[in-house]
Amino acid sequence: MTKDCKESADNIARVTCDEREGIAYVTFDHVAARNAMTVEMYQSLKSICLHLANTPSVRAVIFRGKGGKSFVSGSDIAQFSQFKDGHDGIRYEEGINDFLTPLAVLPVPTIAVIDGMAVGGGLAIASCCDFRISTPDARFGVPIAKTLGNCLSASNVAWLVAYLGINIVKRMLLLAELISAPELVKQGYLLSTYAQEDLEDQALGLALRLVNLAPITQKASKLTLARLINTSLPDCSDLIAQCYGSEDFKNGVTSFLEGKPPVWIGK
Repeated sequence: MTKDCKESADNIARVTCDEREGIAYVTFDHVAARNAMTVEMYQSLKSICLHLANTPSVRAVIFRGKGGKSFVSGSDIAQFSQFKDGHDGIRYEEGINDFLTPLAVLPVPTIAVIDGMAVGGGLAIASCCDFRISTPDARFGVPIAKTLGNCLSASNVAWLVAYLGINIVKRMLLLAELISAPELVKQGYLLSTYAQEDLEDQALGLALRLVNLAPITQKASKLTLARLINTSLPDCSDLIAQCYGSEDFKNGVTSFLEGKPPVWIGK
């Protein structure tokens, strides 16, 4: 029997969750926008993770994007057109940290199943999971130096560096590179790659391995690692305010929404 733990509204931009035999399946469903996350979707993700953290029957969680073309392609860009100054950016990045923290500290093992793109917020979500598998053609990155001209919070960068290493993160953030799945298998970020039709079975097999191990040990181990990553984070609010308050960011958002290449002026 399926236990429904859906927290989002019944619309085309939602996050859904159901539980089957100790495994929860969380799906990002915004196919028209390659599963880009709206604020409401982030809120749903947080609510679902808080619910799962207090559901003893759940022993592992699998996250996947709907549609077969993208895990999560980032955040909904339209919301940025309402930003007035850098303080809006600080509040936004604090909000992202608040939305993702319950995922990062879920007391059970988590698996991200990626077919297509894991970009921006999608990369952050995948990196908050304990394990990742993907299709061979999946790509990963944060191309904001090419698209919007904003930046990430210290917490977000710390998670990326912990899982990807500083050199790959620099390529993502400074060069706006999208890194291929085969490279990230060699690096260790991905466990393995599989044909799209095999992803579901492989994710289930990994989840079954996890649910047969000691849950308290798993909880203690992953929460210790999470605390290590978040120890002594610097205050980067001045840098966030500078990016989100810049003319470049405003131009980047406008250009993105109009389908035009941005022109960076450094102001």
